[in-house]
Amino acid sequence: MSDKNPHRIKTIRDFHKFRGLPKSEHPLISVIDMSVVKNLHNNEPINMITDFYFIALKKNFPAKMQYGQNKFDFDEGVLACMSPGQVFKVVVENDSNLNPSGWMLLIHPDFLWNTSLAKKIKNYEFFNYSVTEALFLSDKEETIISEIIENIQREYHGNMDQFSQEIIISQIESLLNYTNRFYHRQFITRKIPHHKILEQLEDLLTAYFSAETLIEKGLPTVQFIANELNVSPTYLSRLLKELTGQSTQQHIHSKLIEKAKEKLTTTDLSVSEIAYDLGFEHHQSFSKLFKTKTKLSPLEFRQSFN
Repeated sequence: MSDKNPHRIKTIRDFHKFRGLPKSEHPLISVIDMSVVKNLHNNEPINMITDFYFIALKKNFPAKMQYGQNKFDFDEGVLACMSPGQVFKVVVENDSNLNPSGWMLLIHPDFLWNTSLAKKIKNYEFFNYSVTEALFLSDKEETIISEIIENIQREYHGNMDQFSQEIIISQIESLLNYTNRFYHRQFITRKIPHHKILEQLEDLLTAYFSAETLIEKGLPTVQFIANELNVSPTYLSRLLKELTGQSTQQHIHSKLIEKAKEKLTTTDLSVSEIAYDLGFEHHQSFSKLFKTKTKLSPLEFRQSFN
């Protein structure tokens, strides 16, 4: 099946049918034991979309999945989170020695209707389509998350009453808040590998500002930088803030000012010519930015070196 025509699964009951599972007990929420999921086949649709939230902790699963910009195995302690309408790809790897385990939590947006979580859930960054890292849980973190899943499962397996939805919603919110905490922990504890992104960013900006690209295309946008680094703009800015205290836009401006200072001190180009070379249509905009960043106008800065 082509990327243009992914297999769409609209309801949780459709997903149960697609995976050969018993009929879901609730039309809008389901916890699925991965050990009973029907085996994947090489000839099944590779590209899929669901119309519900999908949170999964799968272990020893005979497939790789790609969502956002990254492919990953469902190895020990890997948590995946997806929003409705996101395309994801499954690549089946037949391995009879694997014993799949874990769980999936499926939540239809209608289950959240008229609750505070309905809007808040969209603010959790790990649901971002372009996120490039799966969440790697420690044993302790995995236990915390799985206990919440068990609470949700017990609640809707029991006799649903007027309090059930509110209780389940509170459990889902706890799940998301813990997941948010663990993602933040991953950023902190994995700073050293992330310095590679800083190096790539520096190389990218150096190459961009050293070529004729500025005259042709203007200043690089945050979206352009993120695309070149294969991460989402939100992810990149959050990472840079964690590592350097600066946003992506501030890094772009820092490289711009560095290049402007070089031209002001090593060439006889006018301020207008320098502004044009750096991708500005109007030199006034360049001068304003330069003064904001250096407390000096371009001419004042040049004169300070004479």
